[in-house]
Amino acid sequence: MKLNSSNEGGLTRRRFIKYGSFAAASSIMVACGQGGGDTTKTTTTSSSGATSSASPAADGKKGIKVGVMYSTTGTIAIVEKSLQDATFLAIDQINEGTGPWAGKKGINGQMIEKVVVNPDSNWDLYNQMSKRLIDEDKVVCVLGCYTSASRKSVLPVFEEKNSILYYPVYYEGNECSSNVFYTGAAPNQQITDSIPYCIKNFGKKGFFIGSDYIYPKESNRIAKAELVNGGGEVVGDEYAALGTTEFITIINKIKQAKPNFILSNLVGDSIPAFYKQLKDAGITSKDIPIMAFPTTEEEIQAMGPEFAEGHYSSFNYFQTVDTPENKAFVEQFKAKFGKDRVTNGVMEAAYIQTFFMAQAMEKMAKEGKEFNTANLREATRGQVFKAPQGTVKSDPDNYHTYLYSRIGKWKSDGQAEIVFSTKAAVKPIPWSQALYKGRLCVHKTPDDRSSPNVETKKDIPAEFLKEA
Repeated sequence: MKLNSSNEGGLTRRRFIKYGSFAAASSIMVACGQGGGDTTKTTTTSSSGATSSASPAADGKKGIKVGVMYSTTGTIAIVEKSLQDATFLAIDQINEGTGPWAGKKGINGQMIEKVVVNPDSNWDLYNQMSKRLIDEDKVVCVLGCYTSASRKSVLPVFEEKNSILYYPVYYEGNECSSNVFYTGAAPNQQITDSIPYCIKNFGKKGFFIGSDYIYPKESNRIAKAELVNGGGEVVGDEYAALGTTEFITIINKIKQAKPNFILSNLVGDSIPAFYKQLKDAGITSKDIPIMAFPTTEEEIQAMGPEFAEGHYSSFNYFQTVDTPENKAFVEQFKAKFGKDRVTNGVMEAAYIQTFFMAQAMEKMAKEGKEFNTANLREATRGQVFKAPQGTVKSDPDNYHTYLYSRIGKWKSDGQAEIVFSTKAAVKPIPWSQALYKGRLCVHKTPDDRSSPNVETKKDIPAEFLKEA
């Protein structure tokens, strides 16, 4: 189909009781009739995991329970809160028949009931809460997770219980699960274009930095291979514990290495700290530009745009993307959450996946199919959505998403000047071809729960390299 162009640490009982409860604002939203407001029923969870019953839909039909699992406290909350907000916006629009869902009302008349949990940026809690959502709350699926560490923590749960996770974040690839739909970038939709851009515009010597867990290390491993394959040189490779806010030692190493650019895979609270300390140490974007993957409008706003001005991020979406859908998305988000809020790439992916899910559910409802994993999986494959970034598609081969690749240069107003963009959405390739030549993810059947990895060690077919 043609697409349009353009913290870690132990889980103590005290921590579990404190963060195992829903925040006071966590709720099940149920749309009322014409002219009325929303009826809100707050769902609370005790340390034992018991939950109150959900409100029935306004028309008397049974609601559709969906889990929402993002951290709104802890070191990753700086960005995960925005994913939850985008998810809430999408669910409200679906239930109310507004935004992209205008003219409809819920899922064929049924309301989505969101069951919200806060894992507090703790990998163990993600695992515990995903079990609770599936086993006790009986959700149809779960929208959630941000870091690869949290995704890896819950993946065995979703595969063992054969449930569906919609995961909205760019990641390191190397995964091919029939229990996950991925709406964030695969390596070829973020890393593959950014490294050649760095070589061409900054120089061949790169210094790599990241938070100390799987995503930054694996993404940097891919980026380093891309750099070397392009004739470049790795002059540094440093990692800091998640949540670290002290970078003087690493900055001194950067000064000694004299790179042409820094490739940053820091996440969470570490991002503002690093940018501020780098500038305080006398290193500006004119001296050594940063190319970052996890740095979005959200972190730029948190640190102050003066610390990011002139640096770069590689993303599928920026708030400055010029489409009618994005203009509406930004206006609707600000209207709901405040005029000073910003949109960003990961929250747009969370918005996309919620509509992929809703469109799949609508298809199931119209066909009279039961809301179970097998039917949801089949209905989600191949879904197309006019997203803020442009038209995107859920790849029926590997359950990742056709996305645009873009590079933005941060300006003094905290927004990005888009300096590179593909003309259309790019087919996702979960395995980096710089490291795993010829390796693809292809589900031969919708419910293919074997290891659907194909590795030829040859150049992959040309159709996998083209834009849609």
